[in-house]
Amino acid sequence: MKKYHVCKGDSVKVIAGNFKGAEATIKAMLSDKDRVVLEIAGEAPCKLGKRTLKKSRTNPNGGMVERSVSVHVSNVALTEAGKKAKAEAKAARDAKKDGAK
Repeated sequence: MKKYHVCKGDSVKVIAGNFKGAEATIKAMLSDKDRVVLEIAGEAPCKLGKRTLKKSRTNPNGGMVERSVSVHVSNVALTEAGKKAKAEAKAARDAKKDGAK
C-alpha cells in the first residue's frame, strides 16, 4: 500500500493544473493511479469538469456529463488548517497511546 502526504478528508490547496490556487477537500483517493478526487470550496459539490459518456442503458443518450475529475496527488498541498488538524490528531493518538501504558 502506498503512503501519501494527504488523505481523505484533508483540506488542501491545488498548486498546479487547471484548478491552481483553489482550496479543496479530498473526497476520495485513487491509489492505483496516484490521484485524488477533490471537492472545490465555493463551487457546486464535485462539479469540476465535463466527461464524455458512452450510450448505455442507464444513460441512453450518452454525451457530455458534469462530474468529478481527479488531480495528481503531487499537485496538492496541505493548507495550514490541514497541517494543524493533522498535528492535533497525532498528539491525541500519542496521548492515548501513552495513557494506555
